[in-house]
Amino acid sequence: MKKKESRITRRRLRSSYVTSIISISLVLFLLGLLGLLLLNAKKLSDYVKENIGISIILKEGVKEVDIRRLQKDLDAAPYVKSTEYISREEAAKKLQEELGEDFIDFLGYNPLLASIDVYLFADYANVDTIAEIETNIGRFPEVKEVFYHKSLVHLINENVRKISFFILTFSALLFIIALTLINNTIRLSVYSRRFLINTMQLVGATNGFIRRPFLMKSIMHGLYGALIAIGLLIGVIYLAQKEFSEIVSFKDIEILGVLFIFVLFLGILITWISTFFAVNKFLRAQEDELYY
Repeated sequence: MKKKESRITRRRLRSSYVTSIISISLVLFLLGLLGLLLLNAKKLSDYVKENIGISIILKEGVKEVDIRRLQKDLDAAPYVKSTEYISREEAAKKLQEELGEDFIDFLGYNPLLASIDVYLFADYANVDTIAEIETNIGRFPEVKEVFYHKSLVHLINENVRKISFFILTFSALLFIIALTLINNTIRLSVYSRRFLINTMQLVGATNGFIRRPFLMKSIMHGLYGALIAIGLLIGVIYLAQKEFSEIVSFKDIEILGVLFIFVLFLGILITWISTFFAVNKFLRAQEDELYY
């Protein structure tokens, strides 16, 4: 009979340990996803800003040599990330694809002019700086007009600020929720062994002696949970880089290293602190309080 009860107790403890580790790993996984988003937030905003294009419309009859020289001058500018020359024929082809019909046959000629699309570095992709760049580019004799969507630039910068604030607020809330979930999971685990704590006190064990195995077990649970969470994060990153290779990549060793160390450290720290306070609660509890 005692052996059967012992097997049932061990089975329940193993089940409790597995549940605790799974709960911790899922919470750490969510925190890791949030950390990945935060660490890549600037990279994401830079990616969006650097896809804002400025179209430089060239004058008719400009020689190819002058166009190439202008493009080289633009590439050498500190604010330019890349440039792309679009000839009249390429511009007409793109417009035909968008319209779905051949407008040249209808008009009898190609009214479009050659252009150079300029993509700026993220630090320069704001309304005030682009206005200065527009003035500078407009001084080139080959340039007829500089065109870009001012409202779009303003809208993107406004949305980046709003999204950054939202992410930070959401991060704080999720972190508090994660702490609460892990703390409750551990407190329930310790609660199931409250009578064991009381028995050890009755036979004269010190608080440090009683606390030590619980803390060691919590560190192991935090470590296992963190490793599972890191494995899940690696899977998510692997899938994400197929769609967003320019934003999320395994090549960002430093970012991923910081993230994984953060998850590992957080898993161990939170479980250790939660276990410490949970055990202390029952170390101070009176015997009749253990039944509530």
